[in-house]
Amino acid sequence: MRKLLVVDDDAALRRLIRIELSGTYEIMDSGEPEQGLALALEFKPDAILLDLRMPKYSGFQLLQMYSTFSRTHTIPVAIISGEAGGQTKAHCLEMGAAAYFEKPIDFPALREALRKIVKPQEHVSRGEVRLQLRVALRLQGTDAMGQNFEEAATTEDVSLSGFLCSCSKELTADKLVTVYLAGRGRDYVGKAKIVRAGANDGSSRRYDFQFVEKTGPWVLQ
Repeated sequence: MRKLLVVDDDAALRRLIRIELSGTYEIMDSGEPEQGLALALEFKPDAILLDLRMPKYSGFQLLQMYSTFSRTHTIPVAIISGEAGGQTKAHCLEMGAAAYFEKPIDFPALREALRKIVKPQEHVSRGEVRLQLRVALRLQGTDAMGQNFEEAATTEDVSLSGFLCSCSKELTADKLVTVYLAGRGRDYVGKAKIVRAGANDGSSRRYDFQFVEKTGPWVLQ
């Protein structure tokens, strides 16, 4: 059974999550951010549900810690927050969160999101290894209509020479985009072209990018 870590100082909400999800996931939980970090490092769950407002450490700080440690940076994190507003959601996604849910939790939507983010990595028949790794990026370029765009994106997997991620813009094959690392600032990586476009889920489309120029830092060297 897949393991799910819940880090939230609301004990009643943790109990509710157990009731709703324990049939599908092995649940471990904590109301203490320090213990939430220790549990993630020790057990390496398949996904983490993280509250934003907790004593001692904020969810933002813990999210950054999860993305920093080599043992936890591949674990998808879904934010569970009492804060409404697109700005907070956008900030969390830029930091690498896999999903964002406002309280009270929409459990059918949460189950569907978890089903997607904890699924096994698809086998990729390529000459180089790809790692399932969530990296916050910013992409710049022109869309299929010739309009300039810039938006945040998070990779699903990465390799030395490319990455897979979703983008809300419709892009054409061989289209070039400028790539920046966005986790701790804005570091220029290089330029990448689209080598494969996946299915459109209504709000975004998955694209497979390959670098044609890589002069800045990248997650794999």
